[in-house]
Amino acid sequence: MTTGAAPRRVTIADVAGRAGVSTAAVSKVLRGAYGVSPGMRAKVQEAMNELGYRPHAAARAMRGRTYTLGVMLSDTRNPFFPDIIEGVTGQLGDTEYQVLLGPGGAEPKSQARMTHAMIDRSMDGIILISPVMPAAELAAIATTTPIVVIGRHGSAAEYDSVVDDDDAGARLVVDHLADLGHRRIAHITHLDRGRASEADSPQAVRAEGYRRAMLARDLGEGIDLVATSFTEEGGYEGARQLLDRPVRPTAIFAGADVAALGVLRAAYEAGLSVPGDLSVAGYDNIGIASLEPISLTSVDQDGHVIGATAARLLVERIEGRGRSVLLSVSPTLVVRGTSGPPAGGG
Repeated sequence: MTTGAAPRRVTIADVAGRAGVSTAAVSKVLRGAYGVSPGMRAKVQEAMNELGYRPHAAARAMRGRTYTLGVMLSDTRNPFFPDIIEGVTGQLGDTEYQVLLGPGGAEPKSQARMTHAMIDRSMDGIILISPVMPAAELAAIATTTPIVVIGRHGSAAEYDSVVDDDDAGARLVVDHLADLGHRRIAHITHLDRGRASEADSPQAVRAEGYRRAMLARDLGEGIDLVATSFTEEGGYEGARQLLDRPVRPTAIFAGADVAALGVLRAAYEAGLSVPGDLSVAGYDNIGIASLEPISLTSVDQDGHVIGATAARLLVERIEGRGRSVLLSVSPTLVVRGTSGPPAGGG
């Protein structure tokens, strides 16, 4: 049995020969160096396309860049994260950068392992979505590789951050439900794991925003908070607890849409109509929220804008900006069919 020789990788020498230019000229085009004429760039690009040339990432790393960016995901099942990723890739669509995704899991150790694996592979920068690693560890990582953190409130000198104004988002929900006449508005939040990062997490800020908004509307006696998890099962468990109260709430604000879906299931099993017997609101405005059978009232924190902003800031960091930036995205409330006046006026 005979085997053919392994295919040879196309080199910049091959590109230079096809384009009729020097290898130095090809190298300048690849680096985006100053002084390359549009005609030269077009000629080299045409040769690369004809030959199927792909830059060697390891070689590019030796010259300073790989033009790859990592995105560490804390939860691959979170239905809101694809919006962020689309924002990232959309922002980078006209650049040479390619995005590689890495599941980091929900624990600090596993997230750190994934992040360091990206660094070891010479990625130019990393976007961390909802990391739970300690702030000191994030700062240490940022001293070796540019990073942008999504979903951690509070600024840091070493890296940039992009957050939703979760306090304002919670207030939008409470004000909407209170304006409808609800006074017993409960909230389902994510279980506090007691980590150092918990105080600056989105769920913690939303929960505190809920408390403040209830007090501002003189609804302190109606504050009722259950901590489960931002999953459908967590929303279901939280709703079961709330609906078993001697005096149950007339509205439930779930801190994530996926948890709100669990609330709807619990209400259905309890024989309650939504919104006739129970109003439900979520957070994130995921795609399924707008489907007619669900029609979930939800806070839209615009994941596309968050992702695009993070990608822009990361490229700026890679290109040399040293000053740290914290940007907050203003949420909006999308009112749909799951919220209405309470039965009997509350």
